[in-house]
Amino acid sequence: MRIAFTTLGCRQNQFETDIMADQARTAGFTLVPFTQPAEVYVINTCTVTERADSDSRQLIRRAIRRNPLAFVVVAGCYAQAAPERIAAIEGVDLILGNAEKMELMRHLRGVAWELQDLKADAHSPYGNGFGDVLPGKGPHISVGDIGALHTFQDSPAPERPDRTRPFLKIQDGCNFACTFCIIPEVRGPNRSLSPDQVIREAQRLAAAGHPEIVLTGINMGTYGWDLRPRTSLSALLRRLVQETAVPRIRLSSLHPHEVTPEMVQLLSSSSRFCRHIHLALQSGDDDTLRRMGRSYRARHFREIVTRLHDEVPGIAIGVDVIVGFPGETDAAFGQTQRLLEELPVIYFHVFTYSRRSGTKAAGMPGQVSPRTKAHRNYILRQLGARKFLAFKRSFVGHTLPVVVLDDRDRDSGLLHGVSDNYLSILFEGPDVLMGNLVEVRVQDVEPSGMLRGRLPTAAHVPLHPSGRTLPLLIGG
Repeated sequence: MRIAFTTLGCRQNQFETDIMADQARTAGFTLVPFTQPAEVYVINTCTVTERADSDSRQLIRRAIRRNPLAFVVVAGCYAQAAPERIAAIEGVDLILGNAEKMELMRHLRGVAWELQDLKADAHSPYGNGFGDVLPGKGPHISVGDIGALHTFQDSPAPERPDRTRPFLKIQDGCNFACTFCIIPEVRGPNRSLSPDQVIREAQRLAAAGHPEIVLTGINMGTYGWDLRPRTSLSALLRRLVQETAVPRIRLSSLHPHEVTPEMVQLLSSSSRFCRHIHLALQSGDDDTLRRMGRSYRARHFREIVTRLHDEVPGIAIGVDVIVGFPGETDAAFGQTQRLLEELPVIYFHVFTYSRRSGTKAAGMPGQVSPRTKAHRNYILRQLGARKFLAFKRSFVGHTLPVVVLDDRDRDSGLLHGVSDNYLSILFEGPDVLMGNLVEVRVQDVEPSGMLRGRLPTAAHVPLHPSGRTLPLLIGG
């Protein structure tokens, strides 16, 4: 049986797709790209915006067109939020919420044989996995009350030979109430993986030879708040450095107020933490932040970014920002633009606000026109592009630690690496370097924005943070 997966949305969703794919592989399915014919298609959806809902529906219909006899599974956040709407799409067979999707194979059990024949025969039951559901009768919906889930669903990080920098999910859910966001409703309350389990997973990934792990969660900065005894992300980071041999640890997105002085000190004191942090700013205007339901103000963001820049030299600080939130005036947008211009933040993820049904912001007065939102989006994207280019150019002539990805650059055929401070670098070298941590000297910035570099005459591939290295002579 061929099975194909596709994912919309965040790193958390990608991690969960990796887990489902690993379960399918273990169960004997053959994994194929989503663009190829398959007997089973799984669409792991996003619902952060109504555009994400639309994208999810398009992917569902694309899978059905690709193989009308395929068994189509729709899972994830959009499935959690609107299962009835998905059920109205002819050709969908199974709808799984965010908790239920982690048991995909249990739901498929009993239908892994002759799926095409079963779907073609409107009188045949799907089998034990689906009770009395018949092909052509409509999809089976398994979507539980995510708000009642108060424990972390522990699933080992999958072994992916094609993922040099695996995700390690340590937290799920969100207890905040931002007025534009539906995520707490589809992800449930804050839930954390126990510190001991995080350490075991990190040790396992390090032993498998991964040079970097990416810690991820829906609201990772609240890690440990739900545990007893209560703990924190900073405490976990300290343990990861002390108790594991992971060469490099990268953090995913955090809220500004979650970056504590202790966390900054940890980032500055150990080279095993990537000099890279992404902050969900959303707006630089205090009135807009209040209407958004955010718990920090522009001055807090300014203080945090300044401290990071001063104490972690070379750090790459990225931000999420929303333009066109209800009530955002020209003056309010100007506050955001000036804040981003003045501070050493180097790239932006700019989102145009769109009404999300089920949120407080959808009914707020002062909705901004599409034309104005598009113009503000363009201004910030241009500013972000200029700042990122300047940041890249500042490293020409410098040597950076780089994790070499497992695939060569498609256009140039060169090795492709990612530095600890979020820079992509192309350079010549042998395949043996793939999946390893090397040092690369930056030579130039291409018009595309990609960095070009070279290895030293004697390149060393670190095997272990203790300092043991494997010398690899390049060019004699």
